[in-house]
Formats: sequence, C-alpha cells, structure tokens
Amino acid sequence: MVRHNPSTMWDSTTNGHSQISVARATQLAYLCGQIASPLDGSAVPETVGGQAELIANSLKAALQELGASTADIVMLRIYVVDGTTERFLEAYAPIQAMLAGALPSLTVLGVQSLFTPMLQLEVEMVVRVPCDDRY
Repeated sequence: MVRHNPSTMWDSTTNGHSQISVARATQLAYLCGQIASPLDGSAVPETVGGQAELIANSLKAALQELGASTADIVMLRIYVVDGTTERFLEAYAPIQAMLAGALPSLTVLGVQSLFTPMLQLEVEMVVRVPCDDRY
C-alpha cells in the first residue's frame, strides 16, 4: 500500500488519514456497511461512541478473516446520523484507535437517517487482500 499526501493538498495525516491510497495489483475486498449489531443479541448502544466501538470490533474481525491488517485498509466511509463536528469526533475516536496508526483514505458524511432509527453510525471499508489461496 502506498499513501500519498501531496504538498499541494491539505495535510490530512494530522487527522489520522491520507489523501490518496494506492493499492498495487491485488485483490480488494469491499465490506458492506458495518453497523452496531451486538452478537449476543443485546441492545444497540444509544451513543455514537458506543456504536463506533462495536463497529470497530466488526472491522477488526473482518480484517482477521481476510488475513489483512489495518495497513491494508484502502478506504473507510463513515456515515453519521445528524452529523455535527462533535458527533463526527465521537464516531471517529474508536475507529482511529482501531487503526493503530494506519492512515487509510477516509470520508466522513452526515446523513439524515440509516436503516432503522436506533442506528446512528455505519462504516464501509475497502481492504487490500493479501495474496493467498483463500480468495
């Protein structure tokens, strides 16, 4: 993975992401939007931060399934209901912690609603899949 942050563009590395991510000839995995869906059937957390923690765990599980690491994430798209700067920051904090210094390209969007009213956050991910025989 090659990251580019040209001097002619805003330095997004200060916010934990890159302007451009280039995945060299390889396979890419496109994950559907991950939501806060507890595996044990418990209630969805009411806060954006609580939902982001569950989603970060789902993203980690997907990376493990793919044999990938956070360095293999090409792009994240984060959708936040009723987006404000405060809600964006609350949503991004657990995701940024999960990234552990990786700097994928990132888009954060405010949306009116998601599939159900209880969902406050959804995250899509594109991942470079390391070459192996599984995929």
